[in-house]
Amino acid sequence: MMIPRRKHNASSGSLPPPDDKHASNDYILSDAGPREGWRSALKRKFNRKTLHKRLPVTAWLPQYDSEKAVGDLIAGITVGLTVIPQSLAYSNIAGLPPQHGLYGSFLGCFIYIVLGGCRAVPAGPTAIASLLTWQIAEGVLEKAVLLTLLAGLVELLMGVLGLGFLINFVSGPVSSGFTSAVALMIATSQVKDLFAITVTGSTFLQQWISIFKNLHAAALWDPVLGFICIALLLLMRKIGMVKFGSKNPDGPSTRQKVLTKCMWMVGTCRNAIVVVCSGVLGFWFVSNQGAAPFRLMGSIPSGVPMPQPPPLSYVRADNSTADFLDMISELGSGIIVIPLIVLLEDIAICKAFSDGRTIDATQEMIALGVAGIANSFMQAYPGGGSLARSVVANGSGVKTTFNGLYTGVMVILALQFFTQYFEFIPKAALAAVIISAILFMVEYNVIKPMWRAKKLDLIPGIGTFVLCLTLPLELGILTGVVVNIIFILYHAARPKFSVETLRSAAGVEYLMITPDRCLMFPSVDYVRRLVTKCAASASAPVVIECTHIYSADYTAAKSIEQLTADFHARRQPLYFYNVKPSVCSIFEAVAKPEHFVVFYEDEELERLLAADERVTPHKPPAPPPGRV
Repeated sequence: MMIPRRKHNASSGSLPPPDDKHASNDYILSDAGPREGWRSALKRKFNRKTLHKRLPVTAWLPQYDSEKAVGDLIAGITVGLTVIPQSLAYSNIAGLPPQHGLYGSFLGCFIYIVLGGCRAVPAGPTAIASLLTWQIAEGVLEKAVLLTLLAGLVELLMGVLGLGFLINFVSGPVSSGFTSAVALMIATSQVKDLFAITVTGSTFLQQWISIFKNLHAAALWDPVLGFICIALLLLMRKIGMVKFGSKNPDGPSTRQKVLTKCMWMVGTCRNAIVVVCSGVLGFWFVSNQGAAPFRLMGSIPSGVPMPQPPPLSYVRADNSTADFLDMISELGSGIIVIPLIVLLEDIAICKAFSDGRTIDATQEMIALGVAGIANSFMQAYPGGGSLARSVVANGSGVKTTFNGLYTGVMVILALQFFTQYFEFIPKAALAAVIISAILFMVEYNVIKPMWRAKKLDLIPGIGTFVLCLTLPLELGILTGVVVNIIFILYHAARPKFSVETLRSAAGVEYLMITPDRCLMFPSVDYVRRLVTKCAASASAPVVIECTHIYSADYTAAKSIEQLTADFHARRQPLYFYNVKPSVCSIFEAVAKPEHFVVFYEDEELERLLAADERVTPHKPPAPPPGRV
């Protein structure tokens, strides 16, 4: 028995008759399509909106004025003072010579001016990418440079194919656990320079075991200088937050505004101040004493590197040669993990500084992909957007991505004229710069909200945190993502149900079962068992309310066929209410029409119950004797 459904215009797939006046017009248009279709398609694809979307510089450049230019100039110079010491320090995290951090800090800025969509994202080395590079490339320069090229190609390919949704599989708890573990590992990697000892091992536990074994060989003046620098950096960070006249009801005076700006500048440029002062101290010791009591960076090549293709082979420590395929095999999953993490960090920064505008993840992938490919020709290692530099840029009044021009020029000038002075910078000072910044990356403040909101979110978060500390980072983050996907699949495989006992106008009782989501293959067996269990407790007709079932698949259709057959075999009515046409067509393609009954109005249910011989009307109880 099949009740006809309402006719839907969208469900009709047949063509109108040839003699229809409108049909003839349609055929004329379709005949003209092959001749004009490609031109109109090109016009639709390459219009001004698309140009502004794929070349964001064309959107803001015509409105560029002197006010924006001044803001970008101040922000670019301020970020340049931040990125130079950071790049030197991050190279140490990556296990590479310090100049390679600077090599990746200028060309990406220039490319991001044209392709980037967020004004506050200075492209360059980051702490997370540096640590991942160290774990994946193992301090081999050739592998690190090739990793930059491959990561850029993956990012560009993801952007072209629109695969930005993959980043959504890294949930907030997984991201927080990963970031916190990375912060602790980066701080641990700097202990060797802070105490001037040798540290071995690739995981968090291995490094701390090595630290405790070698701590007796620590130098004296390196930790003294390092802890002094950490204290100064934290103090200047606090100074940068001071706001004079904030409690004044009339607002701060002009003098107070100037003092506040000066304090902010001290806090913003604290890394450069500490590095320059410690470098001067190192230079004084070398000039007057012949040697410094603490370890210095040493000689750094001067000048901007000449572009050259990334290496496709290298000589191992045992003098054997690794070709391109060998290098790919050694890099392993890092080719995928680094682009995902870099994009995740970059898009999070873009959202934080987007001023409410929609973030085009595809364009960010394209911009970072092109920047990575270009940086590989400059012998740089992977990088992306940095939260610390973005905060500095935003606080400096950045207006457009053009600020990257001034940042890149400052890096080029540093490479060209000042690298001879970088060799006097103490390694302990650079370690202090990293440690003082990393301390605030540990996201312990998310634990309490997670506990209050949903305690199960702590499992993938804490699991990722522990795994990243005990396993290589790429395995830790991948395991965390897999655990999170398992949670999602379990949730999808266990839909929620509401079961109500209702009564029709004729007095017939029936069960109304309402699932809260679509029917797909992970959940169909669970749904079938639950419906059967609910129906077995009563012989009343069963109505499945399908309003929330917006999609289904073949496995679900087969399960519905078995379910309708089971109900028919035990002579218990089963009806489906408000099934969407697309879902209904899938069910009807498999289920037998005489067993699959659909209705869309309450009156139809009344007619179905009245016409079904299997339904026994409910009789009201007889009145007690003596009462009318």
